[in-house]
Amino acid sequence: MENNNSIAELLDSQQQGWSLDQRFYTDPDIYSLELERIITRNWILAGHQSELPDTGDFKVVKVARDSAIIVRTANGELRAYANVCRHRGSLVCLENRGNTRKFECPYHGWMYDTDGNLIAARNMPADFDKRNYGLHPVSLQVLGGLIFVCFSESPPSLEGARRDLAEPFAMFDFENLKVAASKVYPIAANWKLAIENYQECYHCATAHPDYARMHTLMLDAQKRERVQQHMRDRMQACGLKEIEFDYVDTLARPGEQGYGYSRTALFDGYKTGSRDGQPVAPLLGNLSDYDGGASDFTFGPFSFLLAYSDHVVAYVFTPVDHAHCECRIYWMVRGDAKAGVDYNVDELTWLWDITTQADERIIVNNWKGVSSRYYRPGPFSGMERMESRYIDWILQQLRDPE
Repeated sequence: MENNNSIAELLDSQQQGWSLDQRFYTDPDIYSLELERIITRNWILAGHQSELPDTGDFKVVKVARDSAIIVRTANGELRAYANVCRHRGSLVCLENRGNTRKFECPYHGWMYDTDGNLIAARNMPADFDKRNYGLHPVSLQVLGGLIFVCFSESPPSLEGARRDLAEPFAMFDFENLKVAASKVYPIAANWKLAIENYQECYHCATAHPDYARMHTLMLDAQKRERVQQHMRDRMQACGLKEIEFDYVDTLARPGEQGYGYSRTALFDGYKTGSRDGQPVAPLLGNLSDYDGGASDFTFGPFSFLLAYSDHVVAYVFTPVDHAHCECRIYWMVRGDAKAGVDYNVDELTWLWDITTQADERIIVNNWKGVSSRYYRPGPFSGMERMESRYIDWILQQLRDPE
């Protein structure tokens, strides 16, 4: 009780518009509260449906202390199950992905079909009923071909996102994308520092020279507006509409998962996010040309996508424990594009691979400084508005008793 009171007092004393108190990053008790009120309550991007085209195709997704098996069932549905045997709790699936007709627990051999039903359990009592021991289901939904999982039996609604983002999804034909490459970046730091870093571009000009020469987010609003207008003048002719949604703060629509969409101009001469600004893959969907922009999608607190005209980059941040997290990136192209012919994987992944490697160093250094006895919270700049807003949301979730 004393510790809970101290966390409550810390929440009440947090100054708005400033970075968080040290304990929000280093205190395992606060991380336990985040597990309960944030990490298991919200949807997390788990990939794209193109990764599991055939019956029995599966992949395992890990988030903090939980693990889920996502599988294509015999009737063609995607379903997700907790990767925990109903016998004595062993992990059932040790492979990250594959194809199977059944899942066999490596501990005592209990077997489950792709519908999660227990189909074999040796030497059990006569009154043992296998029907009562299927794998626990995990919440799963597909939006625009993107797979989302949530480790809550009552997850927030995705219907607002499904409705409002249908048109942006259609512009880039998200349903028919395919994953051309993916990579996991381990980060030895608290998960919030990783996402805070992603939320702001105050550091971009200093830390990411390759990103900064093509993306305009580090400009002040007045300068960026001039470049934005050049992009707007080209959008319609290229097959794009100017659309913006900003429901990132889930408190704006109680019961719904937050989401957002906007498009930002690149600097003149850059068609896409590539080494030289030139195309790296075929145009997406029915787009007819490059407008010189890139679209940001936000889904809840962990999942972010950047849609260029010829490829999509998805960022997913997942906590591991209070001092470690991971960033997984998916690079997606149109489904009929051929590797080595229509795109080169090294060129496709170049920009966001080098950017994320640099971010990993930045975040770890940030963690080391935040962990020091000399750390004190500091005020946010005008270019850290989204980070400040994100922190306000985190604090509200931690205050929420429900």
